[in-house]
Amino acid sequence: MQLALIHARYQLLEIVRIPVAVFGSAFFPAAAMLFFVVPFAGKDPVAATFATASMVTFSVMSANIFQYGVGVAEDRDQPWNPYTRTLPAGSAPRFAGRVLAGLALTYLSLVPVVVIGATLTEARITAPAFLLALVTVALVSVPFTLMGLAIGYSLPSKAAIVVAQVVFFPLAFGGGLLTAPDQAPAFIEAIAPYLPTRGAVELMWAAVGDYPLNPLSMAMLGVWVVVLAALAGWAYRRDEGRRFS
Repeated sequence: MQLALIHARYQLLEIVRIPVAVFGSAFFPAAAMLFFVVPFAGKDPVAATFATASMVTFSVMSANIFQYGVGVAEDRDQPWNPYTRTLPAGSAPRFAGRVLAGLALTYLSLVPVVVIGATLTEARITAPAFLLALVTVALVSVPFTLMGLAIGYSLPSKAAIVVAQVVFFPLAFGGGLLTAPDQAPAFIEAIAPYLPTRGAVELMWAAVGDYPLNPLSMAMLGVWVVVLAALAGWAYRRDEGRRFS
């Protein structure tokens, strides 16, 4: 655990030294709150609460896909990364440290969204629901962390940036993050339960309000976690084999 914390500290220091990296993760969700949620749903307490939860999920997805997808790919190009993979401690502390650092940055990226929701809209949430939402953030970050790791270990940095951008917006739009609950166009409602974003945002909606979870969305979210974990593990082993065999 001590080694994991050291790796997490290293990762955080490396990212904080480039503030634009932190700013980028928070900008799009905060901008979406200002341009879409505040003027169109800000005066309705229920709609504003659900919309803020959607933007929280949007921010979690953005932070993890780009942070791991692009960050891991860029790290693989640096001489420090192959060196750390030869150390006797193994890969577990480095992985745990990266995940801890990523989770810290994920929560940091949520601050503008939460502040905008609390000050510029009628969104309201109880203290227990707020604590539940904080726990849910860590839970829903899992599939997007795995997705980012799969991209980062599979592709060079220039390709990883493109792939992260290509998968990000279709997943956000197709999962219904940009519309009110159950108010998306018919074709979106048809495909949404099969995407990991839908299961993630439903968990957030259920955490902050009275929203019934769709069993199909939850089942598919579990399937995505298993598939993405297998893909990320395969990509890591493939990269390790190419570098050290």
